[in-house]
Amino acid sequence: MIQFNKDGIGRSTPIYVHNKFSQQYKATIGADFVTKEVLIEDRLVTLQIWDTAGQERFQSLGVAFYRGADCCVLVYDVNVNKSFDTLNTWHDEFLNQASPSDPKTFPFILLGNKIDVDGGKSRVVSEKKAMEWCSSKGNIPYYETSAKEDYNVDEAFLSVAKLALEHERDQDITSNFVFS
Repeated sequence: MIQFNKDGIGRSTPIYVHNKFSQQYKATIGADFVTKEVLIEDRLVTLQIWDTAGQERFQSLGVAFYRGADCCVLVYDVNVNKSFDTLNTWHDEFLNQASPSDPKTFPFILLGNKIDVDGGKSRVVSEKKAMEWCSSKGNIPYYETSAKEDYNVDEAFLSVAKLALEHERDQDITSNFVFS
C-alpha cells in the first residue's frame, strides 16, 4: 500500500492509473483509493494507492489510512510556499499516526508537482530548496512532476513502488532474523 499526503497529487493519480488528466479538480474528502498493476523486476505488483485529503480539517482521519502503508509520498505545489512549508508537519504526522517499526528507515518520497504552471514563472520553491529538505530527512528521493503534462509521473510512481518493495523485503529479512 502506498500512502499519499499531498497538495496537488489528486491529478497525478488519474494520469498514472487511467492515463487521463481532468481540468476539473475535485478535492479529496477523507481518502480516495485506486489500484494499478506494474511489472517490477519480472514480478507483477499490485499497487494500492491511497490519496488522503490534504486539508488540515481531514488530518484526524489519517490514522485509519496510514497504518500498514509501505511507503509515503509527500507532495507539494512548487508554486505555493505554504504547501512546501507544511511538509514537516505531514512527515511527522504520518510517522506519529502510522507508527512504523523503524521511523528512521521508513520509505518516503517527495514530489514537487505542477512544474508546468505558467511556464515555470509562478514557481516559488526551488528544486535546490526541495532537495535540501530531502537531505535533512535522510535523503528522501525527490521528483518534479506535472500531472497535466504527464511529466515524470510514471518515473515517480515506479520509484515509489520499488521503495515499497525494498522496504517490504528489509522488513521480511528483519523478521526472519528475529524469529529464527
